[in-house]
Amino acid sequence: MQSDKKRPKSAARELAYYSSIGLSIAFSIFIGIFIGVALDRYFDTTPIFTLIFLAFGVGAAFSNIIRAIRRSQDM
Repeated sequence: MQSDKKRPKSAARELAYYSSIGLSIAFSIFIGIFIGVALDRYFDTTPIFTLIFLAFGVGAAFSNIIRAIRRSQDM
């Protein structure tokens, strides 16, 4: 009998998991840009907040990638 950690995964489940990673990456970058643009419009500082929050969004995206890699290694 196979243990729970070594049982085979269905293709649909893996596809759903990996597509959710892509959406998570896209949304984190998009949210960072959206917040940066909104703050730049409010404070009239055109590229500063957009670039700062873009960097935060990219950092969050990399964090999601690292978390997904660790989780896939545990699968």
